[in-house]
Amino acid sequence: MPVPGELIAFEESEKFSKDANLDIETSEDEKRRRGRGRSLKKKAMTASTKLTHSLKKRGGRVSDCKYTAISIEDVRDAEEEKAVKAFRQALLAKDQLPSRHDDYYTLLRFLKARKFDLDKTIQMWEDMLNWRNENGVDTIVQDFVYDEYEEVQQCYPHGYHGVDKQGHPVYIERIGKIVVGKLMKVTTVERFLKYHVQGFEKAFLEKFPACSMAAKKPIDCTTTILDVQGLNWMSFGKVANDLVMRMQKIDGDNYPETLHQMYIVNAGSRFKLLWNTARGFLDPKTTAKIHVLGNKFHTKLLEIIEPSQLPEFLGGTCSCPNDGGCLRSDKGPWKNPEIMKLTHLGYALYFRKTESSENDNLEVKFLSTKVATSEISCVSDVRLDTSDFMQLVSLSNEERMSGPNSLYGTSKPENAARTLS
Repeated sequence: MPVPGELIAFEESEKFSKDANLDIETSEDEKRRRGRGRSLKKKAMTASTKLTHSLKKRGGRVSDCKYTAISIEDVRDAEEEKAVKAFRQALLAKDQLPSRHDDYYTLLRFLKARKFDLDKTIQMWEDMLNWRNENGVDTIVQDFVYDEYEEVQQCYPHGYHGVDKQGHPVYIERIGKIVVGKLMKVTTVERFLKYHVQGFEKAFLEKFPACSMAAKKPIDCTTTILDVQGLNWMSFGKVANDLVMRMQKIDGDNYPETLHQMYIVNAGSRFKLLWNTARGFLDPKTTAKIHVLGNKFHTKLLEIIEPSQLPEFLGGTCSCPNDGGCLRSDKGPWKNPEIMKLTHLGYALYFRKTESSENDNLEVKFLSTKVATSEISCVSDVRLDTSDFMQLVSLSNEERMSGPNSLYGTSKPENAARTLS
């Protein structure tokens, strides 16, 4: 493991109107801030109108505007925000910030991976962009078809299943059931690596946005469970070992800080001995995320994952009825039709500042027209770029939304709305 324009509409209410016309004794600074907020609202409404006209020109029907509202709270660290801003400005100066990656949380993940060393982070970022270009990663979701998926699942059971109690998608691998010889007969190392990368891209395209909507907070990392029951290191083989090492390098170099927690279950005494030796060579920050458990792991997993979200073979109550069971069900918020309409057909960002300790507490409402299933085809040519989903920026400092230092654009204030034309 592991995004073209946006529909943006702002919810109007009596309260908003009253707030916009507060007492005339309001300070000049406050008036200017409200003026900028109203300007953003106007631009966003214009964006929505443009999308509607665009759909009508294509002959599509646009349903009555009914809104689905999802509030997301995001509390940021002031020092991290400062570091992200400096990193972003450095990338802009080097023309190394494609719009699909111009995202607060993406930038922050890379900074964390290099312990906020700006020069090292910039080098890591440039290497990532080169890797994506050389391997066609930007279009791998559309271009790559993994025909051998079903055969691979039979000798390497794995997949996403549900979310943990904090809303992170849960990814499960039954490593002890891998049959390496059979795996290499039905696929190749290179094709499996492409499949692995495609999985990461799909996570950022659909799973993380859907989980963020469901959890009502930014989600961009996973909880992973590795079931090592029956694993025989002697039969694991050099090819399998090389495959694992290559996947780990791809993940670390290009999708850093996407692991929330990892739970290795059914670990025997030999595995625990190897882990105790290996952990001494790893970053303490990484080892703190990895929990090696024996065969009495059920209580621990149920502390972090609801039983209904956990397969029976891991101590939960879920037994997906589909062919192949839980690990082929791909169960999760990304299977919710209403959430995926927001993800694919458009969503709106309504920013409102609320107070929270020393930091700004950002509440974001995602508003989208509900489009009937029969109408989805009419907007298939204006699918939305969900990389911008994670760009949650507080309006407590509206100057971030425009100008050369904006987290949304280099010079055009309308980039905050990323209008469709």
